[in-house]
Amino acid sequence: MLLVRSGAMTDTSSKIAVVTGAGSGIGRAVAVELLRAGWSVALAGRRVETLEGTAALAPEAASLAVRTDVARPDDVAALFAATVDRFGRVDLLFNNAGTFGPGGVPVEDLPYEAWQHVVNTNLNGAFLCAQAAYRQMKGQDPQGGRIINNGSISAHTPRPHSAPYTATKHALTGLTKSLSLDGRPYRIAVGQIDIGNAATDMTARMQTGALQANGETAPEPVMDVADVARTVRHMAELPLEANVQFATVLATAMPYVGRG
Repeated sequence: MLLVRSGAMTDTSSKIAVVTGAGSGIGRAVAVELLRAGWSVALAGRRVETLEGTAALAPEAASLAVRTDVARPDDVAALFAATVDRFGRVDLLFNNAGTFGPGGVPVEDLPYEAWQHVVNTNLNGAFLCAQAAYRQMKGQDPQGGRIINNGSISAHTPRPHSAPYTATKHALTGLTKSLSLDGRPYRIAVGQIDIGNAATDMTARMQTGALQANGETAPEPVMDVADVARTVRHMAELPLEANVQFATVLATAMPYVGRG
């Protein structure tokens, strides 16, 4: 059963965003950044209580919490129907919901079910949400909108033992390019943000020690997740005639550029 709960009164003059994975981490930070900037935001995630926690960080803003499993087509359809019913349109999708999967598991030991779960969430879920956003943006008046896919540094180079996550993030780059091309006739702008070591629960282990390509384990620097949120907001608030196709935002000293 899909649960929908509403926040503050709707500001009909504001832009309307859908943020998936909005209950924690990057999704929460981006949702709060948009809410505080005057956007109305539909918050999507698996647990309504965490979505309500996100909404509580911007209590005066207009928000809508919708329990959603992005890998389920019916849940995604219901999310966008609830958003349009409450706010009237969709101007932005931040396609953020994702999972790393089991960490530290060599590819030969990876259960197929674990691979499938990561693919269903990171790739199939992103496609389903983008498809629903396309349908709405293409048909609404005025036509158009923006989709920002959350990629990763792994969309460029992998970490050890990250085959499911890395494969889906490479695939997401292809999806971004294809959607961007297909959206041109309908004023749908599509871009991607690739993030490295934002300080969230998912990256907490980076500060104590992460496996490196040379087999060593070493701590890595992280950056404030608020810096990611501000970057997404910049991308979101451009006019539809302009687009950030790809942005890479990372902790300055993380082992990525060159040889580490």
